[in-house]
Amino acid sequence: MARLTADDWTLAAFERFNADGIAAVRVEAVARDLGTTKGSFYWHFADRAALVQTVLETWERTETEELIARVQQIESPRDRLAWLFEAIVQRMQDRGGERTLYIEAAAAGIHQVVGRVVERRVTYVAGVIEELGFDAVEARRRAALIVAAVIGYQQLIAGGWHPGAGMGDAALVASLLGMAVDLSPAPAAQHPVRDE
Repeated sequence: MARLTADDWTLAAFERFNADGIAAVRVEAVARDLGTTKGSFYWHFADRAALVQTVLETWERTETEELIARVQQIESPRDRLAWLFEAIVQRMQDRGGERTLYIEAAAAGIHQVVGRVVERRVTYVAGVIEELGFDAVEARRRAALIVAAVIGYQQLIAGGWHPGAGMGDAALVASLLGMAVDLSPAPAAQHPVRDE
């Protein structure tokens, strides 16, 4: 068998993360997946924490930065959002690790990475919504709600909820797009809520 590289370990650990969450990224389990001993692991990583960090960097790059880079090629802000939402909805089934990551973040000591990724996503979506003519505050509100809706939807699925009829990918994308660009904000005077 050829000598395994750090990339081999990272890819196998990332696949395990996507299937079962960050807790599943264990040196022994990844070694078993690769058909090797965990001794090979220590040629490339100091410990499990270093592997988890690399997995999170891969998650951040592939599920945020690369997605944003692709969507930036689209000229129209509305089309950009539609493509982004479609890509997110289509990828939900393959991102099992992300479904539980938000809950596990504090316990796993990785909340800073998760917070940074969420902020990047909210900021990006808010910027596109601003391009559609919304002011910065309303755009950020909408972006935060959209990101929260996607995360929440993943949580519902992870909890065993079955969406049923009328909840296919195209319907979800249309609803997300509607939340982003079609609804008028409620007048603040009608709904007095104190910011805390």
